Amino acid sequence: MELPPYLATMPMHAITEMHGEAGLRERFRLEVEGFGAAERQRLGEALELAAWLHRDDRRSREPYVNHLLRVAIRLMHHYQVRDVDVIVAGLLHDTVEDHPAELVGDGDLDGGAGPGRGGELNSGGELAEDLTDAALAVLAERFGVRVARLVAAVTNPPWDPERDRYEQYREHVAASLEREPWARVIKVSDFTDNGVGVIHSVGPKVESSARKYRPLVPVYRDLVTRADTPLSEPVKRHILDQLDLAEQRFSAILDQPAHPA
Repeated sequence: MELPPYLATMPMHAITEMHGEAGLRERFRLEVEGFGAAERQRLGEALELAAWLHRDDRRSREPYVNHLLRVAIRLMHHYQVRDVDVIVAGLLHDTVEDHPAELVGDGDLDGGAGPGRGGELNSGGELAEDLTDAALAVLAERFGVRVARLVAAVTNPPWDPERDRYEQYREHVAASLEREPWARVIKVSDFTDNGVGVIHSVGPKVESSARKYRPLVPVYRDLVTRADTPLSEPVKRHILDQLDLAEQRFSAILDQPAHPA
């Protein structure tokens, strides 16, 4: 596939629509060119591990790895993050939540079947916690303790089936990001891709995503503007603009006036 020379300045969803995963991978390569050789190798290893673990996953019409690439590219390009641990954690942010058994490489922990997003192991119980801890230990060994800690901060805990899942999600986000400023940065990039990008989803996921994410907009506004959030003021203003755009899109989806009978 021949890619355009202006790929480095194209909006990421435009790259996705026009050039798919190949275009996003090339944009990622362009973004990491300024890092040293050892850092580029580490980032490449994280991307390939994430791509392998999510190889059968899809988001609406696209491979799941596209989402991970956009999260990482946004960290580097729009948020000006040069901390390789943070970018690696951005690439791997869903691995423990979605594919802990494959990450551990030991099917005995769950009877030989690795759970995907929303799988049985995420519904609660000691087994899920043990598998999560084991998967985080693998990340710590391969990429360092700090990367594992950042991934842990953005990994959903087992849900209490007796309580509203979205409410638990909001509580988890607020609590875990309170104590990990760099995890806020990863989660905001993730949220931006999900929230601003909601119009690129199809089917029932459009409305369900809007209902899930809309209540988090004020939470992220608060977290982004805190003094200990390690981003420059221009980057924070950019993120606040993106949160406003996400809110506009949620409103367009959820606040449609009722049509007369």
